[in-house]
Amino acid sequence: MKRIRMTVAYDGTNYNGWQIQPNGVTIEGVLNQHLSQLLKEEIQVIGASRTDSGVHALCNIAVFDTNARMPGEKISYALNQRLPEDIRIRKSEEVKPDWHPRKTESIKTYEYRIWNEEFPNPIKRLYTHFTYLSMDLEKMRKAAEFLEGEHDFKSFCSVNSQAETTVRTIHRIEVEKEGQEIVIRVSGNGFLYNMVRILAGTLMEVGCGRRTPESMTEILEAKDRSAAGPTAPAKGLTLVSYQFF
Repeated sequence: MKRIRMTVAYDGTNYNGWQIQPNGVTIEGVLNQHLSQLLKEEIQVIGASRTDSGVHALCNIAVFDTNARMPGEKISYALNQRLPEDIRIRKSEEVKPDWHPRKTESIKTYEYRIWNEEFPNPIKRLYTHFTYLSMDLEKMRKAAEFLEGEHDFKSFCSVNSQAETTVRTIHRIEVEKEGQEIVIRVSGNGFLYNMVRILAGTLMEVGCGRRTPESMTEILEAKDRSAAGPTAPAKGLTLVSYQFF
């Protein structure tokens, strides 16, 4: 028995998120199906991040155990020939039998992209959230500074979350402009259910003047989901980086 780690990229548009659902096609379900067929044994992958329906990833991490003799680094080549074109294995490799993606210290980075122009761009429609409202990036950056560090992010967590603790550490939040796109880049040791999308929705409210940057302190202290802004649409969110230590 050996353990294989895969780096998985996907366009989440047509999937009901990562985790297997009773009704709907998921990334995890597709990987299990094609790995089981390829290796001729029942395979169940363990994902590092359970991304929501419609969220994209460049580098989600998954592991699975197998008795197959195929070398770990060759599995990506064989599996990519079977997968739909909106899912690709960027790398596969054998790791220690006890290596677990959710039990290893890591830093994850997400990007939330906003198309900010008078009209939507049809080419960007699946990967950005559109708004025509003018955004003050300096105010968004100032607000982001209040969110960096270790905090109780209960106000920025979906009420459906089953997390044991809502304390997380955000190492850095950047707000940048790339052409007509505003990019909110968030790096941290872990994220609560819908946390990055709620952060993005709240920062957008600051950007268009509905909230002040200083209100972030009050939102954190409230520990109440209703105190923060809306949950930004899933399609603007992409998991872009995973670092393990």
